Parts: sequence; structure tokens; C-alpha cells
Amino acid sequence: MTVPRFALLLLVAFATQLAFSTPATVNEERHWVASWTMAPQAVAQGPATPAFNRAPAINNETVRQIVVPSVSGEALRLRISNEYGKQAVHLGKVTVGIALRGAQVRKDSLHTARFDGQESASVPPGGALVSDSVHLPIHAGEPLAVSIYIPEVVAPATWHKLASQVNFISATGDHTMDAAGTSFARRFTAYVWLDGVDAHVTRRASAVVAIGDSITDGMRSTLNANRRWPDDLSRRLRAAGLHDVAVLDAGISGGRLLHDSPCYGEKLVRRFARDALDLPNVQKVIVLIGINDINFGYVPPHAGLDCDTPHRKVNAAELIAGYRDLIAQAHHRGITIYGGTITPAGLPPQREAIRQQVNAWIRSSAAFDGVIDFDAALRDRARPTRLRARYDSGDHVHPNDAGYAAMAQAVPLDLITDRRYP
Repeated sequence: MTVPRFALLLLVAFATQLAFSTPATVNEERHWVASWTMAPQAVAQGPATPAFNRAPAINNETVRQIVVPSVSGEALRLRISNEYGKQAVHLGKVTVGIALRGAQVRKDSLHTARFDGQESASVPPGGALVSDSVHLPIHAGEPLAVSIYIPEVVAPATWHKLASQVNFISATGDHTMDAAGTSFARRFTAYVWLDGVDAHVTRRASAVVAIGDSITDGMRSTLNANRRWPDDLSRRLRAAGLHDVAVLDAGISGGRLLHDSPCYGEKLVRRFARDALDLPNVQKVIVLIGINDINFGYVPPHAGLDCDTPHRKVNAAELIAGYRDLIAQAHHRGITIYGGTITPAGLPPQREAIRQQVNAWIRSSAAFDGVIDFDAALRDRARPTRLRARYDSGDHVHPNDAGYAAMAQAVPLDLITDRRYP
């Protein structure tokens, strides 16, 4: 059969369009869901910065970081951030594979991540990169090892300080394909540059972001055990047969709703879009924040690096105005937002009164699309201003693993999935 010339031209034009189309089309983006994320922070700078507030320097070495995706996909892509950098970060090579014990990776799973088809790339100061699609199937709850070779001397300026996970730095050189992990002797417990992992899905899937301070970040949970409350919520969803909802942890230890910190990052009202609303296929957000806003104004200023500055006392009305700001941002994007009540911390009476006023407003105002009563889940019934003893990690502020599990149990699954569960 002879094809008319005009029809042939149309077919050629259509084929050309397909050949040169990028993976970032609107239709394609619907299939990417954020599966793991970290909330980036600026590394505190200056000679007064103590060692525990400094990211490890990298000198022609490979960084291997362990992350756990929360939704499965037939492919993945990596997000790399140089948000707070003053100079470009050059990526010599990046690989990803299925993590085994320690720094070990399953050899047959190792894949090279490319950027616009190239193995190497440069992340500009203040910028970010998203890798091309990596055709490695990933499974919710199965750890990945992401290895980044940095062929120069770099002091990371962008990190997430509290990983609750041991990560690794190699001996000199490119060890991105070292499956045995024997080259990775140095260890650290932060994330550097790696901003997120997205899963490519063919089914309908979405993400819920848990965002807040150290209680969402999982401070004092067991190292390498993924026992933060968002981790527990993700496992709970999968146990209920719900495999189409990612749970992302965007907590920052020390984070505040209303004020920036030189150590703990930007205030939540400013970072909210970047760390929650802008992530692929986010439909819902759970907010739990405010305890540091209440406390830090009472911490005495000190010389050197003062992480708690500004020492500004806030009241309930100011916190409520901040929550309303978050609600407006979410609703403007068509995203559902739930408010979590502030958990007990054994506060002095003046500060406890603020916590109680804020919690009363969260429960009764109907400003949020729903309420998750973390306070009720954790408080001691005999002394409701304090954590229940069996949920207390020992500092009377942060839950232990059992407390984080109780928080996950306090989240009604019908709020997350729009379905009813017993």
C-alpha cells in the first residue's frame, strides 16, 4: 500500500517529536512520585563551629549514603542539592544499587545515574540537579546505596545533619562501583547533597509529607533501624495492604516555625514549599512543629556559634498565625494539610500555657483539614504535661522507638488514604 506523501510527512514529524521529547513532560511527570527525601540545611560556617556541626570534608573521595524508599517503582531518579553552596559541586560519577550490610551493595544491582546522558555533572551554587531515569526497580522498605564520587576538595555546605543512619566515605578515588564496600572506612551520620529519590510508577500513587522538627526527624530513635514515626507510618500502610502512598520525612532537628537558625535551617513558613509542596505528586502534609519556637526564647545567648538565636519569645497568637500561613500555602496548591498537636515536654508553666493554647486551637478551630492528636497519644495520663514513661527516650522531650510507633498509630489511616479502615 502506498502512503500519501502528506501522511508520510505527518508520521515523520510525529516520530521526530517522540524521539526528541524529554522525560520531563507533563504527562510523564504524573508517573514520578517522591519515595524518599531529606530536608536540606546549611552547614554552619566559621571558626567557632564545633566539629559536630561540620560536615565531613571530601577530597577526591566517594560518599556512599543509605536511604530507604517508601513506595515502589520500576525505575528511579536521584535529586542532588547544592542549595547552600557558594561554589559548584562536581560529580565525577554517581551510582545506585540495592544496599546490603554496612557499605556493601548487591553487585548485579549497581547502576550508573546519568545527567542529560552524561556520567559527570556540575551542580551550580544554590542549584540542584535531577538525574535521568535509572532503570533499577526499587521496593518500598528495601534500602538503596547511593554513591557520589567527588573528584576534588569540597567542604559540603548543604547537608541534613541528623540522618539516624551511618553513611560512608571511601579511600581516595572513584569507588562508586565497589560492591564489597571495603574501600569505605570513614563513617558519618548525616546526609550530604543527596536530596531525594523519586520512583517511577505506572499505577496511581501519591505522597504524604511529614514535616516539622526533631520529633519528626526521629532524634534519639535507634541508629540504622528506621524507627522514626514516618517510617513506622509507612510500614503500617504497607501492612494494611496500601502500597500506593509514599511517606516522606521532612523534619529538621531544632527547626522552628517562625525563625531561622544558623545551625538548624530555615523557618518552616519559608521552607515549606521546597521541602513539601514542590515534591513530586505530594497530595497531603502532616505538620508537627512549635516546641522549639516556645523554648528557644528562654535559652540564654552565648558566645561562639549560638544555634538558638534569635532568642525571641513567641506567644500562641504568633504560632497560630504561622500555622495559618502554612495552611494558606497548602490550600493554594490544592494540597490537604493536617495539624499535629505539640507533644508534652515537661515545660515550665508559662511555656506550657502556650502549648496548651496552641493545641486547643489546633483541635477546635477547624483551620486544618484534619487533626492528629500526637499529644494525646504520648502524654502521661496522671501528669499530662509530661511524656508517658514508656515512651520517653530519657530527655523528657523526644520519644523513644515505642513512642514513635505510638505516634504512627495515632494517625487515622482514612485521613491518609481517603478510605475507611477498622
